[in-house]
Amino acid sequence: MKKRTFLKGMTALGAALALSGTGLSALAAENPIRVGVLHSLSGTMAISETTLKDTVEMLVRQQNAKGGLLGRPLEAVVVDPASNWPLFAERTRQLLEQDKVDVIFGCWTSVSRKAVLPVVEELNGILFYPVQYEGEESSRNIFYTGAAPNQQAIPAVEFLMNEYGIERWVLAGTDYVYPRTTNRILEAFLKEKGVAESDIMINYTPFGHSDWQSIVAEIKRFGSAGKATAVISTINGDANVPFYRELANQGVSATEIPVIAFSVGEEELSGMDTGPLVGHMAAWNYFMSVETPENEAFIQSWHDYIGNTRRVTNDPMEAHYIGFNMWVKAVEQAGTTNVDTVIDTLVGIEVPNLTGGTATMLPNHHITKPVLIGEIQADGQFLVVSETEMVPGEAWSRYLEGSRDLIADWTDPVRCGNFNVKTQTCLGSQAQQ
Repeated sequence: MKKRTFLKGMTALGAALALSGTGLSALAAENPIRVGVLHSLSGTMAISETTLKDTVEMLVRQQNAKGGLLGRPLEAVVVDPASNWPLFAERTRQLLEQDKVDVIFGCWTSVSRKAVLPVVEELNGILFYPVQYEGEESSRNIFYTGAAPNQQAIPAVEFLMNEYGIERWVLAGTDYVYPRTTNRILEAFLKEKGVAESDIMINYTPFGHSDWQSIVAEIKRFGSAGKATAVISTINGDANVPFYRELANQGVSATEIPVIAFSVGEEELSGMDTGPLVGHMAAWNYFMSVETPENEAFIQSWHDYIGNTRRVTNDPMEAHYIGFNMWVKAVEQAGTTNVDTVIDTLVGIEVPNLTGGTATMLPNHHITKPVLIGEIQADGQFLVVSETEMVPGEAWSRYLEGSRDLIADWTDPVRCGNFNVKTQTCLGSQAQQ
């Protein structure tokens, strides 16, 4: 009798699945894998971050077209932290506690990442962070797919030294943690190379700064001392538009005082008159102009998804592409979205990048990347003038006194984000408990 009842129930279940028209996928749709998207869609950083939200949604759609993940569809859960740094922490808590996301892709500024870090550690989430940053950090719960200083800032300065003979340096940045820490590293590096303190000018401005007349005039005066001078720009967000406009207004050309930027890519240039900026540079790990089959396919997919062939791609988009594919591959290998299992599985994962190489997730939760220097062209694209081999990202800078003895390694037996190799001790709260 029990057997007959069981068979009758199974027959009813089969009929229900058949009637659904989608079989098991209908049941799977009730339990999607949820992907958090934590990017500013308003405020000063929307100029840069909105495109990254669109990128993650495109990647989710593409994965669903492949059949989803572990037999389940992906669902993007989008929130807007509105360029408000404390709100990043609140939205992260919402994503993890209320929305029950399995992973988060998000943040641009380091101050937003710093706000998110204690929340993802407390609630044991996973954050993929796609933008170049200052280093001096490694969290078990964060995977840094943007450049560390040794993958962008240091190579850019070395390039200007070797190729342009630059002797005087303007370090101009937005007033928050990324520019200040990066410039502290660059200042130590320059002094180690014999650059006098009087040949280093450092300037910070607030987010959204718009009046650049006096600062650009000061840069011109600093560059008139008879020594080759360059600007290293860590200016973020929409402040870049009036900064470059004022450079053009005051006739600061790339041949006179070249600017090399770490936060200006194709997306930012798309809103500027790039004619007067030709020859100024940016240091990234990807440019839209790179000619590879992988990049051509990515650009085509982006244009198809966004419905606009004039929309550009940029470096942080590639970082999300790499991070998303690494996460998918780790989940497939692990056979689960369990956070602890996926974190451990991610180390050693390899996926193609868009420049023709392979990105590897390292034990310090950074990846391998090539370093590219590009010159701004009149059409808003970059001409690649220098490219390195793959460079492993370093969490801690060898140029800072308190960091040169630290490493990060989230594998056994170390399992620590700031391990002192001299004392053989794990410092701070980022050690695996």
